Amino acid sequence: MQLTVRNVSRELKQRLEALSTSRGESINSTVLRILEQAVELNQRMVRLERYATWNEQDFEEFESALDEQRQVDEELWR
Repeated sequence: MQLTVRNVSRELKQRLEALSTSRGESINSTVLRILEQAVELNQRMVRLERYATWNEQDFEEFESALDEQRQVDEELWR
Protein backbone atom coordinates (compact mmCIF):
# COMPACT_ATOMS: atom_id res chain seq x y z
CA MET A 1 0.00 0.00 0.00
CA GLN A 2 1.19 3.50 -0.69
CA LEU A 3 0.49 6.68 1.21
CA THR A 4 1.30 10.19 0.06
CA VAL A 5 2.13 12.87 2.60
CA ARG A 6 1.84 16.44 1.39
CA ASN A 7 3.09 19.76 2.74
CA VAL A 8 6.23 18.35 4.33
CA SER A 9 8.35 21.25 5.50
CA ARG A 10 11.94 21.59 4.37
CA GLU A 11 13.13 21.22 7.97
CA LEU A 12 11.16 18.01 8.48
CA LYS A 13 12.52 16.58 5.24
CA GLN A 14 16.08 17.45 6.26
CA ARG A 15 15.67 15.91 9.69
CA LEU A 16 14.19 12.73 8.23
CA GLU A 17 17.06 12.52 5.77
CA ALA A 18 19.62 13.01 8.53
CA LEU A 19 17.92 10.43 10.74
CA SER A 20 17.71 7.86 7.96
CA THR A 21 21.36 8.44 7.06
CA SER A 22 22.45 7.99 10.68
CA ARG A 23 20.46 4.74 10.86
CA GLY A 24 21.75 3.54 7.52
CA GLU A 25 18.27 3.09 6.10
CA SER A 26 16.02 4.69 3.53
CA ILE A 27 13.78 7.64 4.34
CA ASN A 28 10.82 5.35 3.67
CA SER A 29 12.01 2.83 6.27
CA THR A 30 12.64 5.61 8.77
CA VAL A 31 9.19 7.12 8.27
CA LEU A 32 7.53 3.70 8.55
CA ARG A 33 9.38 2.99 11.79
CA ILE A 34 8.35 6.38 13.23
CA LEU A 35 4.72 5.86 12.24
CA GLU A 36 4.62 2.32 13.66
CA GLN A 37 6.03 3.58 16.96
CA ALA A 38 3.59 6.49 17.04
CA VAL A 39 0.57 4.21 16.76
CA GLU A 40 2.17 1.46 18.87
CA LEU A 41 1.76 -1.04 16.06
CA ASN A 42 4.50 -3.32 17.36
CA GLN A 43 3.66 -3.06 21.05
CA ARG A 44 1.21 -5.97 20.86
CA MET A 45 3.86 -8.13 19.22
CA VAL A 46 6.39 -7.16 21.88
CA ARG A 47 3.96 -8.19 24.62
CA LEU A 48 3.14 -11.46 22.88
CA GLU A 49 6.82 -12.17 22.31
CA ARG A 50 7.46 -11.98 26.04
CA TYR A 51 5.01 -14.80 26.64
CA ALA A 52 6.59 -16.91 23.92
CA THR A 53 10.04 -16.59 25.50
CA TRP A 54 9.28 -17.27 29.15
CA ASN A 55 11.81 -18.99 31.30
CA GLU A 56 10.97 -21.14 34.32
CA GLN A 57 11.00 -18.18 36.70
CA ASP A 58 8.60 -16.20 34.48
CA PHE A 59 6.25 -19.18 34.41
CA GLU A 60 6.36 -19.60 38.18
CA GLU A 61 5.62 -15.89 38.73
CA PHE A 62 2.66 -16.12 36.37
CA GLU A 63 1.31 -19.25 38.02
CA SER A 64 1.68 -17.65 41.45
CA ALA A 65 -0.31 -14.61 40.30
CA LEU A 66 -3.01 -16.89 38.90
CA ASP A 67 -3.15 -18.92 42.12
CA GLU A 68 -4.02 -15.76 44.03
CA GLN A 69 -6.89 -15.08 41.61
CA ARG A 70 -8.19 -18.65 41.69
CA GLN A 71 -9.20 -18.49 45.34
CA VAL A 72 -12.96 -18.53 45.72
CA ASP A 73 -14.57 -16.41 48.40
CA GLU A 74 -17.33 -18.70 49.66
CA GLU A 75 -19.31 -15.76 51.05
CA LEU A 76 -19.59 -14.22 47.58
CA TRP A 77 -20.89 -17.47 46.08
CA ARG A 78 -23.84 -17.99 48.43
